Amino acid sequence: MNATRLGTTRGVAASAAILAIAASAVSLTAAPGAASGAGREPRENVIVTGLPGALSQVEHAVVASGGSIRRALSVVNGVAATVPSNAVPSLSHAPGVRGVTRDNTGHLMGIDPALGYDVQNDEGSLFDVAQITHARDAWKSNYTGQGVDVALIDSGVSPVQGLASGNVLNGPDLSFESQASNLTHLDTFGHGTHMASIIVGRDQQLSGSAYGSGNTHQFNGIAPDARLVSIKVAASSGAVDVSQIIASIDWVVTHAHDAGMNIRVLNLSYGTDSTQDATVDPLDYAVENAWRAGIVVVAAGGNDGTNRQALADPANDPLVLAVGADDPMNTDSVGDDTVPSFSQHGTTGRHVDLIAPGVHILGLRDPGSFIDKDNSQAVVNNRFFRGSGSSQATAVVSGLAALYLSKYPNATPDAVKRALMMTATVPNSVRTVYAGVGVPDVNKALGQRPAYVQAATGATGQGSLELARGTSHVTNGTTVLTGEMDIFGQPWNPATWASLSSSGSAWTGGTWNGSAWTGSAWTGNTWDGSAWTGNMWDGSAWTGNAWTGSAWTGAAWTGSAWTGAAWTGAAWTGSAWTGSAWTGSAWTGSAWTGAAWSAAYWD
Repeated sequence: MNATRLGTTRGVAASAAILAIAASAVSLTAAPGAASGAGREPRENVIVTGLPGALSQVEHAVVASGGSIRRALSVVNGVAATVPSNAVPSLSHAPGVRGVTRDNTGHLMGIDPALGYDVQNDEGSLFDVAQITHARDAWKSNYTGQGVDVALIDSGVSPVQGLASGNVLNGPDLSFESQASNLTHLDTFGHGTHMASIIVGRDQQLSGSAYGSGNTHQFNGIAPDARLVSIKVAASSGAVDVSQIIASIDWVVTHAHDAGMNIRVLNLSYGTDSTQDATVDPLDYAVENAWRAGIVVVAAGGNDGTNRQALADPANDPLVLAVGADDPMNTDSVGDDTVPSFSQHGTTGRHVDLIAPGVHILGLRDPGSFIDKDNSQAVVNNRFFRGSGSSQATAVVSGLAALYLSKYPNATPDAVKRALMMTATVPNSVRTVYAGVGVPDVNKALGQRPAYVQAATGATGQGSLELARGTSHVTNGTTVLTGEMDIFGQPWNPATWASLSSSGSAWTGGTWNGSAWTGSAWTGNTWDGSAWTGNMWDGSAWTGNAWTGSAWTGAAWTGSAWTGAAWTGAAWTGSAWTGSAWTGSAWTGSAWTGAAWSAAYWD
């Protein structure tokens, strides 16, 4: 539900003002509540923010309330407007409206000269996310993620400022770009860099509690002293097959404790729309093997656009930590938070375990990447990139898990999951529904010593690789990869793979499932790659089809993505569904309004 927050919010107005300042030097506000003329109703200068894709509804609501629009603010799907004071309460509940805040010029004074935005009042700043989740309190106690490695299976990480201070390692590049020396490990899509910045970003390493001292002049992720191991799987188009994801998870398990390594967290801002039972699904089985190997798997619940409520695969697995997005509604207090319409919620049988800030998140920009070129309106101060989704929420929770493990390095994944869930703050909108589905308070979690818990599992991994893809298939433009085979055309034998995966021995050097996928050793801070033979796929389905990074358009990542406020089309190709809160035993708005996915998606 939307609510009026005049005088009490932290500033969407600030974000909007930053974008508008170059276009106009006119003062943004008159005195709040001042009458605009004798005998006329007092009027307010406000920022009206909208739900994803609802800009036209917001504009209509403002005019219908008797107000006037001063400028459109696409970054928040809203407008700067002047409206009658007595219309504010009804306007805040109008269709498509997310919230109404006073347009306060005082926020402009809070713009950090080093970062270029109002760090403490922009609801998407990671400083503010760290405030909401109490990560800053953990930093003050010297728990900054030190000693913990976080594996990120995504589209790679580019060494932009904020990810070049020594806490990012390149694992294997298993993407379709791995044989191009000028593209290896680099993030040509842009998603992985954004996720990495949320988890471990930092402009420079500080000493212990200095991260929490209140210094806002440098960019910090949630676990700034954790180390990130990047496993690249997606190419510039976002194309990735589920066999690449499974191979990556197996790699993490096999190499989690190589010399000098300590991978304890795995971030998967990814999922498919597979309906295969989790007890046999190979992707679910792979994450369970990682979990049993002592790795906290944090998986995005999804941004679905279909008429099904189930969580994405592998977040549907009950063992892992499934995360949905939370909308802080412009305040640090969690009580008034809502679940944004784009975030997938799950069912009564398997719903998300936690929700975390996932709206307007300001991560690092990857200049020249696909999403950067396609979404220029999401760029802030040339260095940052704003996006919303359960991807961002998942990255936040991965950082929080690293903070917990930096205090309790021997905690099991079950213990980490329990501590974060049991100390989470549940918003009023979901308080009476599923216990534990709240926003993490990592400082409270740090006060909970790890408890021994043993989650039961009956998974076998004996299911179908093709069914794990759901409707998601990569293509080189002429041929689609389908059936029980991996990207090299090797046949999929679930019994053989499941046995090797469960023992952590699915990889032999750089070989997985009978093919050489990568090199077999660390070279400095990078896993040695360039192992594929030739530039042709020799699988039985793709004989003679040459590949290049740009040739693989995939069925993944096909939707318009970043708008600065949320994903357009809410998922990657579909539309959002309308509910934003739980009532009774299900989510309201359980009917879905969009088209089905055509792709594996990154949430």
